[in-house]
Amino acid sequence: MSERKVLQKYYPPDFDPSAIERRRGPKQTGPKQQTVRLMAPFSMKCTSCGEYIYKGRKFNARKETTDDKYYAISIFRFYIRCTRCSAEITFKTDPKHMDYTCERGAKRNFEVWRADKLAEETDEERLDRVAREEEERDAMKDLEKKTNDARTEMAVADALDEVRTRNAMRERTDGGQGVVLSGVAAQPTRDEEAERVEREIEEQARRAFQGGTGERVRRLDEEIELGEEEDVQQRVDSAAAEDRAAMPPPPAPAPTFQRQVRKKKDFGAVLGIKKAVPILGIDAYDSD
Repeated sequence: MSERKVLQKYYPPDFDPSAIERRRGPKQTGPKQQTVRLMAPFSMKCTSCGEYIYKGRKFNARKETTDDKYYAISIFRFYIRCTRCSAEITFKTDPKHMDYTCERGAKRNFEVWRADKLAEETDEERLDRVAREEEERDAMKDLEKKTNDARTEMAVADALDEVRTRNAMRERTDGGQGVVLSGVAAQPTRDEEAERVEREIEEQARRAFQGGTGERVRRLDEEIELGEEEDVQQRVDSAAAEDRAAMPPPPAPAPTFQRQVRKKKDFGAVLGIKKAVPILGIDAYDSD
């Protein structure tokens, strides 16, 4: 019996510690669970049989560590059974509200103080709300800015199109006026054309009445033959006809919309009716 209380034991040279079986029962494959003793954190009602479970009742429960976390705080799930129908009830921790939440198998009883507490806004929710409002405000500002930019671009484009249209119209107007002015400058007036024709006629007449030596021939009826006179007249008429053909047609008169009053015809004179002639304010009629 004394060898059981010794501090040192003998291990043979061929001893292998890894060959020792230390595992008991089947290998656990799911999440890590352990059996714990706890009390019900809130009063509840079983959804299977309607049994009421008051707060503080003791249970042998299974504790499970979930993968969910709240700011690096692990969330645990607990499994208990109803005291009447043995239905499984599940609830888990809620670090955000420092409470527990019922998942399935039971329904939590209504608590007035809990409803008021849940209705209150926490600091975290307030910060989230402020950040969300700032983001929405920024989004609205960006949208308003984009709308104003688009409106400004449209106004600038409209103004640019208007300027381009005005310049094009001005260029067309200036070009047309230049062409019209050049045409007007190129065309002689009617007076100038008449003077030119008259000078040509005089020059042709002077040449016709001039001799071969260049001396001017005296215009005497007995010395001018009829054939020469007809020839000169024909040449003068042909020159005048050519000048008239070369001249541009006169412009059409501008249309007028003024009302013209026609003079009434005096049918009384045709029928032999004479009008009364007033003499000294008294109408006198001719006795004829």
